[in-house]
Amino acid sequence: MSQSNHNTATGFSHEKIETNNALMIILIVLVVAVGGLVEIVPLYFQTSTTQPIEGMKPPTALEVAGRDIYVREGCYNCHSQQIRPFQSETLRYGHYSVAGEFVWDHPFQWGSKRTGPDLHRVGGRYSDDWHRIHLNNPREVVPESNMPAYTWLDKTMVDGASLPAHMGALRKVGVPFTDEEIAKSTEAVSGKTEMDAIVSYLQSLGRAFK
Repeated sequence: MSQSNHNTATGFSHEKIETNNALMIILIVLVVAVGGLVEIVPLYFQTSTTQPIEGMKPPTALEVAGRDIYVREGCYNCHSQQIRPFQSETLRYGHYSVAGEFVWDHPFQWGSKRTGPDLHRVGGRYSDDWHRIHLNNPREVVPESNMPAYTWLDKTMVDGASLPAHMGALRKVGVPFTDEEIAKSTEAVSGKTEMDAIVSYLQSLGRAFK
């Protein structure tokens, strides 16, 4: 049987598919769904992607608050938190990122933007004072920086009242907070500014791997 006769017999000629929008959409969705399942499902059975790396601890209440501020201020728009396994990146930032470092990150802040340096291994690289100066006046420590100043963070207190509910929600998706940590979260950030919180968060990045 010729190819044209075979296509006609099966009812799935190229012409029929390409001229039938509904059929084309159904087939595209089917192909994408199957391809996605083949790539995604196996990851749920790999411990390297579902288990935290050895020695990693849940974030503190202050770090949780700091992460919220980091997201709120859009820091992820310029800074990634994923060091890719390329020599140029590992020489500059350190060991490439591994999945086990992000199992409690909801949502993760990987990103692909490289306007500013990757922040994944920034924890412990600079002092708290350096971070405070950098956030208040970036060009004082990095003259070529085009980052805006975040002076209001030093004048705004952390909203501790919302933390118990937030940390409770994070526990539901896998972050192993204890009842005590959740109950004392508001007290833990009492008297802390948003600057304290975001510095605490930045100082936590990448430290578990070390």
